[in-house]
Amino acid sequence: MLVYKVFYKNYVLKKAELLGVLIERRRNLRGSSQVESGLRWAKLTFGRLMKDKKAIFIVPNELKVENDTKWLVEKGILAKEEYLEMVRVVDQEMKGKKG
Repeated sequence: MLVYKVFYKNYVLKKAELLGVLIERRRNLRGSSQVESGLRWAKLTFGRLMKDKKAIFIVPNELKVENDTKWLVEKGILAKEEYLEMVRVVDQEMKGKKG
């Protein structure tokens, strides 16, 4: 599953801040690269929240989750808090399986 972490450049704090996460459901990106496709989608989704759409950037990641991925695919867009909670749960499950 391809996941785009969407950030914006905070020039005041001089760091990037997480806006949210987009989950790609398409297998074919229609001739675009992952970065082009994700950046266009991120600007359409989160651009209304920002004064400067050029301050938005993405980091594509491949996410491998074995169970309960159906709700992720149906949702498509996760808020920052939802994403961080999901990562915490996945980390706990991975540690539990190893130990």
